Amino acid sequence: MDKENEKKPRHRRNHRHFHKKNKAFNKDHKKTAELNKTDISADEVKLVPETEEKNAFEAPCQPIKVETDFSDPEIFQKSEKTGQEAKYLVVGIRFRPLGKTYSFDPGENSFSVGDRVIVETSQGTEFGTVATAARTVSEKDVVLPLKKVLRKANESDIKRYEENRELELRGRKVFLEKTAEHKLDMALSDVECSFDRSKIVFYFTSEGRVDFREFVKDVAGIFRTRIELRQIGVRDEAKQLGGLGICGRPLCCSSFLDDFQQVSIKMAKEQNLSLNPTKISGTCGRLMCCLRYENDVYVEASKKCPRAESCVMTPKGKGTVIESNILCGKCKVRLDSDPENIIPFEASELKIIPKMKKTQPTAKNEKETNEDQ
Repeated sequence: MDKENEKKPRHRRNHRHFHKKNKAFNKDHKKTAELNKTDISADEVKLVPETEEKNAFEAPCQPIKVETDFSDPEIFQKSEKTGQEAKYLVVGIRFRPLGKTYSFDPGENSFSVGDRVIVETSQGTEFGTVATAARTVSEKDVVLPLKKVLRKANESDIKRYEENRELELRGRKVFLEKTAEHKLDMALSDVECSFDRSKIVFYFTSEGRVDFREFVKDVAGIFRTRIELRQIGVRDEAKQLGGLGICGRPLCCSSFLDDFQQVSIKMAKEQNLSLNPTKISGTCGRLMCCLRYENDVYVEASKKCPRAESCVMTPKGKGTVIESNILCGKCKVRLDSDPENIIPFEASELKIIPKMKKTQPTAKNEKETNEDQ
């Protein structure tokens, strides 16, 4: 009780000070408002004619054709008055043959698919290839601020790009020599040299963590530039190395996929596939990327077809689903009246009978049963 009484006066004092601050703020606000008032003479006021005001509001609405000029940067700014979403003109640039596509601002230049260009990135100038033509996208589909495409690559740029590829081949040999010298357990996947040769990146895989500090010093002394080592996963390694899948075709990740999408074991269950790891795993040892291609179709089809071991009502009576073919839309049902025979039905002919939930006995029901006994 004493603690509660001590808190109440403190709360009243704080509240009283709060009102004093508000009163002081209101007085200052009124003073500034009076100072900002200006007297306007009657000559300075212009009246709007009644006819113009009437025509402005009662004129019939007519469709207006607007020709947009995509070179005008003001079109792609967000309108605060109308609240319309901003639009941006972008072009897709890819730095590696099957790498991820990034959006850049083409500016006033026009590019076609396959053009080699020089772009500005956060890491400096880079050499890339146009993967997608210019298009308009919304603000949520881009990462701001957009970097610009500087120009089309000339002969000297292409020559330097080819020299960098030769430097990457040399880097592979040096990497293998130095890993053997330092006895490091690292498997090289790829080498990437920046366009301005400010750094060389080595991608490798390893089962555990590796102490490569001395290794980096030796390699940096040979190339006289910045050296970076990045450990990647098995999926990225399969994308860079390439190969053939169990279907006999080149790997999806190394042929046309530019980014990895999430794949789960639930997708294999939806498609009624065998859960044997050797059959649903790819060359990389992870779940196959192709499990995602038809997953949406199977999910929609499974909603219209009852699952196995579900109770259904058929034109011939109640039964239990033994097997369901989702794509064909047919189910095999064992009737309760004739359990020895299994009859196929169309999924549209069946109605699922919801199972009754088992109610757990409450304490009140247990007392009543004990009293009856």
